[in-house]
Amino acid sequence: MLEVEGLVKSFKGFRAVDGITFRVEAGEIVGLLGPNGAGKTTTLRCICGILKPDAGRIVIGGYDLAQHEREAKRLLAFIPETPNPYELLTVREHLKLIAMCYDTLPLYEQRADELLARYELLDKANALAGTLSKGMKQKLAAVCALVHDAKVFLCDEPLMGIDPRGQYTLKAELQRLRDEGCAILVSTHQLDTAERLCDRVIIMHKGHILAEGTLSELQARAQMEGSTLEEVFLRLTEEAESPAPEAMPVQGG
Repeated sequence: MLEVEGLVKSFKGFRAVDGITFRVEAGEIVGLLGPNGAGKTTTLRCICGILKPDAGRIVIGGYDLAQHEREAKRLLAFIPETPNPYELLTVREHLKLIAMCYDTLPLYEQRADELLARYELLDKANALAGTLSKGMKQKLAAVCALVHDAKVFLCDEPLMGIDPRGQYTLKAELQRLRDEGCAILVSTHQLDTAERLCDRVIIMHKGHILAEGTLSELQARAQMEGSTLEEVFLRLTEEAESPAPEAMPVQGG
C-alpha cells in the first residue's frame, strides 16, 4: 500500500534522510522510531508531499507520488506533530474544507457530528480554531484525517498533548482502520505505546534505517529475548552511537 524506495532528502548539504527503503502493507500499523534528528519527520513530510525528495520513489496505493500526485494524495491522510489550523475557520468549517478538497462532501455530512462527538469536540464545533488548546487542535487534526476516505495514514506524534481519553480513542481508531485494511505509519517517541499498538517497527538513526521488524525479531537481533521495545531500542541505538573498535596493528614476524 505504501512503498518508499531509496528516499534521499538533504538540507544545505546535510542528508537528513539517506537512501531509505521500506514498505507498509495494507492491514498493518508500522512504528517509525528513532532519536531526535533521525529523519522521521522529514520522511513523513516527503511521503505526504510537503517536501520534495532529492532522490527516490514513493508509491501510495500503486500510484507514484511524483507522476500521479493527485491520485496518490487522495488515498492519504496526515496527522502532523504540530497542527497549524486556519485560526479564523471554525472546527466544523475545517472538516467541511477537507471534505471539499477531497470531493467527499457526502462523507462529511454522514461523519462530521459523529467524529466531533467521539473526540469530544462537538461543543466546540462552532468555535474558531485559534481559540482551541493544543490538545484540541491535535484532536481536530485527527478528525480532519478521518473525514475523507483515506487508505494510508501518516501520524507524526499523534498523541502528543491529547488527554488520556482522547489517546485511547485515537489508538482504538488506528487499530480499527488497520483491521479494515488501511496502511498506517506512526512516528512516536512513546515506545511503550508503539510496543502495544504497532505490528512491527522501523528504527531510524542519522538518516538511515538501523533495524526493522517485529518485537521478537528485534529482540533476536539485539540478543535481548524477553526485553521490552524500549530496552531493545536503547541497546540498538547506543550500539550505533559507539565508535567502531580500532583495528589491532599487525605484528611483524
